[in-house]
Amino acid sequence: MTIQSHGAADIISRARAEGRSALDEASAKALLSRFGIRTPRSVVVRSAKEGAERAGSLTAPFVVKVVSPDILHKSDAGGVTLHLADGAAVEAAILTMAAKPKIAAATVEGWLVEEMIPAGRELVIGGFRDPQFGPMVMVGLGGIFVEVLKDVAFRICPIDRAQAKEMLQDLKGYALLQGARGEASVDEFALIDAMVSIGGPDGLLMSFSDDISEADLNPVIVSASGAVAADARFILADAALPTSPAMLSDPTEEFRPLFEPRTIAVLGASTKDVAIANTFIRRLKDFGYEGQIYPIHPSAAEIEGLTAYPSIAEAPEPVDYAYIAIGAARIPDAIAGAAGRLKIAQVISSGFGELEEGRGLQEDLVRKAADAGVRVLGPNCLGTYSPRGGLTFPSGAPRDVGHIGVVSQSGGLSTDIIKRGQWRGLRFSGLVTIGNSADVAPHELVNYYFADPQTKAVGLYIEDVREGRAFFDLLRSHPAPKPVVILKGGRSDLGRAAAASHTGALAGDDRAWDALAAQLPVAMVTTVDEFIDALLVLQSFELRPEKPTQNVVLFGNGGGSSVLGTDAFAKNGLTVAPFPAAVLAPLEAMRLPPGTSVANPIDTPVRTLQEKEGWIAGEILGHVLSGASPDAIAMHLNLAAFVGRGTVDPIDNLFAVIEDILRKFPGVAHFALALRADGSPELEEKRRLYREKARLIGLPVFDEIPAMAGALAIVAHIEKRLNRRHN
Repeated sequence: MTIQSHGAADIISRARAEGRSALDEASAKALLSRFGIRTPRSVVVRSAKEGAERAGSLTAPFVVKVVSPDILHKSDAGGVTLHLADGAAVEAAILTMAAKPKIAAATVEGWLVEEMIPAGRELVIGGFRDPQFGPMVMVGLGGIFVEVLKDVAFRICPIDRAQAKEMLQDLKGYALLQGARGEASVDEFALIDAMVSIGGPDGLLMSFSDDISEADLNPVIVSASGAVAADARFILADAALPTSPAMLSDPTEEFRPLFEPRTIAVLGASTKDVAIANTFIRRLKDFGYEGQIYPIHPSAAEIEGLTAYPSIAEAPEPVDYAYIAIGAARIPDAIAGAAGRLKIAQVISSGFGELEEGRGLQEDLVRKAADAGVRVLGPNCLGTYSPRGGLTFPSGAPRDVGHIGVVSQSGGLSTDIIKRGQWRGLRFSGLVTIGNSADVAPHELVNYYFADPQTKAVGLYIEDVREGRAFFDLLRSHPAPKPVVILKGGRSDLGRAAAASHTGALAGDDRAWDALAAQLPVAMVTTVDEFIDALLVLQSFELRPEKPTQNVVLFGNGGGSSVLGTDAFAKNGLTVAPFPAAVLAPLEAMRLPPGTSVANPIDTPVRTLQEKEGWIAGEILGHVLSGASPDAIAMHLNLAAFVGRGTVDPIDNLFAVIEDILRKFPGVAHFALALRADGSPELEEKRRLYREKARLIGLPVFDEIPAMAGALAIVAHIEKRLNRRHN
């Protein structure tokens, strides 16, 4: 606890001892002062007469506010009076407010008389305790209008000064703080000081994360002379936050039995029917799994041509990984009976925590597995796909070992990700379905992928992150984090509709996830297509935090497509800017066929691209890369335009051109390609073949320019986050 926290702890302890659920305003402002946040000079009086007398110790004009544990929003009750000139006005105001119905019916403990703050911009600084991620800090413009304007920014605590500045820049009304339309600018440094005092590493929310559930400093008056909290409200928490578990010291060893199992036990296969466990065994064989498979069955001698054993404990060797698809009620004892001969169990069966009546059984499963030294994946999931270990649950999955690691709480969606990703050119280092994630939590597998040299980027489909604070701390503190793409399910729940404070009411369920992406090398997406698009570029590119992507050269055929493409990149915050004269000169000197434009976007009709059997594109790109040094080259081709246009296929040669250019200009620009088709079977088959050629040279291929622009914007965002972390 910091030095300033000691006195603050007494304020909170006293409020709890008095049975309060929130701090009164005087106590709230005393708490703020312990953290260096300015508040007006004030006194608390018990009567109108005392208010008149003690106002003389302050400087007019005055504000008077009711002090009552029954009144949280004082203005709504008529419990605030402004612009009082002297003690007599204070006395009259107290008498008038005391007679108002809501105040007369409440327990009134006194009246706060304070000096009015000089005029300035009204902001709100707040905080609340997110149930998954812990303390969060908020800043917004608008004072009493904040609920209407909703011009707010959130971050997960702790924040530093740079992040506080970014929060202000996120506000649509940020220009108002800088003196828009000739007005004086505010003291932004003082405002940032206040934000860090609330949400910083030693700030109020982190120091009292177990005690404060919601905080509102509203309004905070900011002017050229500083920032002063005119009002403050703190709602006390009912219980402490759960403690985050310690991270594994060696996740690669912990999860090696999952991704590279030498022995697999299968529970649930049948000698009579083709159960899901039988299908799993067949797929293992078809996939080329080289280890030992032990079907576990109480009476069968053989299943799927393999010797069966009555229990895991009776298998010939200790088991790395068990695939369990038997009745839910039997599973806890089946794992407990492994007698120390099992490392990881993946429970496919449902009937656990996803149902009210199964929660006790799920707790029993986790407890007995822990006693047996077994880590559990699931329950209620589909399996694990690990091409390096010969492990699969979908059929026909690619055998190549790739660079993308995925964790998913949905089994069915995982099959889509693998199969759709396969056709798009995505290859995986692993994919784990975790269902209810009763034991192994998502962040533990992310930690594995971070440590895994095979993995370049991580994708998550999450509905409930479970240990959100541990997840955030991993992403924030890992010495070598990798890009993370999150497809979040269930973002629209109105879980905080009944929040007591402005901050809580404004903090929709997706605020924490948006903050996570704003602070860390994390991208949030909303569809499976966007998820695959993002992972595809992260698989293909070597990220450049030192030179985040911003300037793009758009190169392809189709003038209208180029115009729309320029708009798509602009919408995603990227720039397709015309070349300066020094870059244009060598391009114009090429004397390309009529109809060609080289201004950026570069518009090349099919006839141009067919010159020199397609190698003309390499000459154009050479001039662009040596002269303009763009951050990315975004190529787009309309496949239909090339049908019946001669024997030379310039697109086929284009992959050799790009491979040559990448070799000549290493690290200068990211390359991406959009291949547009008309839906005909002929062109769809061509696009499929081109995608495979592109995959072999590390070139991500998209169906349309907007998807390519969105994926490059994700690269830009992650590069910027990594750059900020390194600096």
